[in-house]
Amino acid sequence: MPTHTAVPTPARVHPHRWTALALICAAQFMLILDVTVVNVALPAVAADLDLGRTALTWVVTAYTLCFGGLMLLGGRLADALGARRVLLTGLALFTAASLACGLAPNAAVLLSGRVAQGIGAALLSPAALALVTTTFHGAERAKALGVWAAIGGTGSAVGVLLGGALTAGPGWPWIFYANVPTGLALLAVLPRVLPRDTVARRAGHLDVPGALLVTTATGALVYGLVRTGDHGWTSAGTLLPLLGAVALYAAFAATERRTRTPLMDLRMLTRRPVVAGSLLMLVATALLISFFFLGSLRLQRVHGLDAFRTGLLFLPVALTTAIGAHLGSRLVTTAGPRACATGGMALAAAGCLPLALVSATADPWTTLLPALATAALGLGAVFVTATTTALGLIPAHEAGLASGIVNTFHELGGTLGVALASTLALGAGATGFTTAFTLCALTAAAAALTAPLLVPRGRPRPTGGAHGAH
Repeated sequence: MPTHTAVPTPARVHPHRWTALALICAAQFMLILDVTVVNVALPAVAADLDLGRTALTWVVTAYTLCFGGLMLLGGRLADALGARRVLLTGLALFTAASLACGLAPNAAVLLSGRVAQGIGAALLSPAALALVTTTFHGAERAKALGVWAAIGGTGSAVGVLLGGALTAGPGWPWIFYANVPTGLALLAVLPRVLPRDTVARRAGHLDVPGALLVTTATGALVYGLVRTGDHGWTSAGTLLPLLGAVALYAAFAATERRTRTPLMDLRMLTRRPVVAGSLLMLVATALLISFFFLGSLRLQRVHGLDAFRTGLLFLPVALTTAIGAHLGSRLVTTAGPRACATGGMALAAAGCLPLALVSATADPWTTLLPALATAALGLGAVFVTATTTALGLIPAHEAGLASGIVNTFHELGGTLGVALASTLALGAGATGFTTAFTLCALTAAAAALTAPLLVPRGRPRPTGGAHGAH
């Protein structure tokens, strides 16, 4: 009679995998939270540290820029040095940077802390997703990826609610202080439950020039977009950074073709599932983060609500995002990712439409809140669809790189969304908010129309693997 240990499959199953998933998701939740937790606190931060419109925009985008721009390097490091080691390093840096942000006496220290937070997040996030992808197998992997994808949408929504409560209570520094005990607790427990790294430590060539090029290119793009609010689209101060961004992106692509170990294997972008999932993630994140940025500023500046009531208004939005993610995790395997992406984006466009047609001074309870809740329901489903589409067909040895690409588009979406939203909304008073929401509605409608052409037909396989990645 064969012994139980003779069967190969159970040996690959990590005994603490569900505990590890819960803790990894808690760490990722903290990272996503920090994308939006500052939104409600922005007026208070601006008053305390004397920040102008441009500096206020960079409080949000400095984090998402470094988070997204260095994500590919984080994915490569996870593959080269081991996901466990890179995750713990990123978590330690993020926790220390959060303390620095809370203690910041001026804009320079705060923005430096946000940059350091972004670097820590860029190490942690792709390593975390690589661990999720390689620790789970078969049907369990699909379930774990669904849980992971839900974190993206709900974390962004809860960040606005938590930011309002902390800003109105102990003060805006606590939106950063709150990360410190959480980070320390995770650093104490995670090493006990994470699987050991199976790769040998090696100091192979890392494409640092590529990482710097893509981050600088995106920074130039954001800077140009922010400048348009004060100087217009045709001024030299706007056109030069925008043209510089195009040149830097071209240099990045050329560098990736030449280097022995490219940061981004450009051949990965010939795989339809990866391209479709990444673009869905870019648009969905840009829309959702823009909603929180525009909504929180409009409620406080136009309607005169305090930070706590502003955060409270976003509770239904957080709930509908979570519901959308839950429904999306089911629909993506039954109706397929194409139908799920199209329906989710169409719902987001329908939600935005009232905000594009009514005045920004209209009652927020009957216009802003229902509209954002409806849009968030659709976007919650799109987040799950994007992750499942892009990663459902990726083999384990490419998990770090693939997750880095998907998460890069997630954070760059937030960066570009806030840059455009602040440019349109903050430079033109109440009418600027209507213009910004009009752009959101048009973007969601365009995504809904193109999703049937972009997203592959069929359903993702729960077992993963490279088959069918076309």
